[in-house]
Amino acid sequence: MKKAILILFLLLFKLSSIVASCPMCKAAVESNLENGGKDAVGLGLNSGILYLMAIPYLMVITIGVLWYRAKKKQERNAPRYT
Repeated sequence: MKKAILILFLLLFKLSSIVASCPMCKAAVESNLENGGKDAVGLGLNSGILYLMAIPYLMVITIGVLWYRAKKKQERNAPRYT
């Protein structure tokens, strides 16, 4: 279980570092607009920003769900004294 959590965390961390190229996107959009580009590039940039914003939330939710499941499993397996 701990190995799966570690692998998942590393994959999500790597994914978030791969897509963190916003300054490059901004430069591309600015140069496109200077050359008479259309608004489609701007819409793509907005979608990219929303995608980048979602990654940290997904990481926190995933870790929270895994923690909750592990806690419930631990409570089920704990001895009961009555």
